Amino acid sequence: MTSTHAFWLAGRQATGETTLDVTSPWDGRTVGTVSVPTDAQVEEAVAAAYAVRDEFAATPAHVRAAALDHVSRRLVERTEEIAELISAENGKPMKWARGEVGRAVSVFRFAAEEARRFNGGEAQRLDTDAGGVGRLALTRRFPRGVVLGIAPFNFPLNLCAHKIAPAIAVGTPIILKPAPATPLSGLIIGELLAETELPDGAWSILPVANDKMPALVQDERLPVISFTGSDKVGYAIMDSVPRKHLTLELGGNGAAVVLADFASDADLDWAASRIATFSNYQGGQSCISVQRVIADASLHDRLLPRIVKAVEAQVTGDPSDDATEVGPLVNEDAAKRVEAWVDEAVQAGAQLVTGGKRDGAAYAPTVLTDVPADATLACEEVFGPVLTVTKVNGEQEAFDAVNASKYGLQAGVFTHDTKTAFRAHRALEVGGVIVGDVPSYRADQMPYGGAKQSGVGREGVRYAMDDYTYERVMVLTGLDL
Repeated sequence: MTSTHAFWLAGRQATGETTLDVTSPWDGRTVGTVSVPTDAQVEEAVAAAYAVRDEFAATPAHVRAAALDHVSRRLVERTEEIAELISAENGKPMKWARGEVGRAVSVFRFAAEEARRFNGGEAQRLDTDAGGVGRLALTRRFPRGVVLGIAPFNFPLNLCAHKIAPAIAVGTPIILKPAPATPLSGLIIGELLAETELPDGAWSILPVANDKMPALVQDERLPVISFTGSDKVGYAIMDSVPRKHLTLELGGNGAAVVLADFASDADLDWAASRIATFSNYQGGQSCISVQRVIADASLHDRLLPRIVKAVEAQVTGDPSDDATEVGPLVNEDAAKRVEAWVDEAVQAGAQLVTGGKRDGAAYAPTVLTDVPADATLACEEVFGPVLTVTKVNGEQEAFDAVNASKYGLQAGVFTHDTKTAFRAHRALEVGGVIVGDVPSYRADQMPYGGAKQSGVGREGVRYAMDDYTYERVMVLTGLDL
């Protein structure tokens, strides 16, 4: 028997009239049961957030920073417990689950640091023109209003942290909706926030069903929406509320480019190892996992067998086993979709080099070559442990291949040449270029987001704080400057 987990309504625990069972993708067991808020309770949470917005904005920085520091410390203390919870509800191997907890620790610590220095104000003298003599402009940032944060299943703790921590840092209330498949990790953050002295209504964590979200999205008391998920859902939200302020992180089909100068045996071993690891970590369920390898023709035939060997060496199995590197996908339907896309590509002429087998919610790490450009696997985000390898001739053809995608989140460029790195930075239509490594690197304090259909706006603690606020200018008159 599992106990029912309450949700967090305006800083206090609450239960609704129905429940949601959270099951393990690995073995189907019930990991936990979550109480689902009623429509009236959702309204109560929104009303509380809206009512407290001015009070929270005026909260001293040290109070908000102390709360964020507290959450960071408590995450450290409970690392193993929370990692086990992430692994159980998400299917993420423990090595990656522990890493996710560590990242969330950093997110709250970064937010505490930024809260202490954010919004100090920028003074600008205006007497550079005769009409501005005796005047001084002071610019500060103020919250846009209550944030609706919508988090995905693939990083159930850290991406909740990326919604909540910046909101607390700037003093704006937030309503967080965790993913229905993985609500338990988000609710843990509620436990830790409840130990702080933040005002009632400053935060709520509501495991609301997806079909209840349109009303929340439309609510005028929630002028800011931060969404991480599929492009289909993200753009549906954007179309439905064109006057709201949105941050959308919508995924991609990340490319790793291996250029001709990265050709020594050590170089190729390094590239193959990184590509194999980060095409399969999280079961490939990462927006910046390696989906496409674009290899220069001069080294392609030496690189491909190395990639295949490294992919086949990935340890698959029970995510609770410390040795496991690749666990299941979030559910069997997700694995069946990946299977269908691979089968479609093979039927269209792609060569299956390794993998291509499904067992329930698990899909074997897979490598394909000669994938047709119009195959679903080439055009869409696979969100599974699948990798395609393409041969190109030269730098320009490689960069063109990256840009041929409708997505543009991040790209990795394996090169030793500094001039090439700067050309890649200029040429690639992505939100981030990672030189000497795969596109899967993300530091939680750096700006993170995409171009084209990978979304709008930027995450990353300080950058999300900017997104949650706007500039307001005050002009002082009659000064003796």
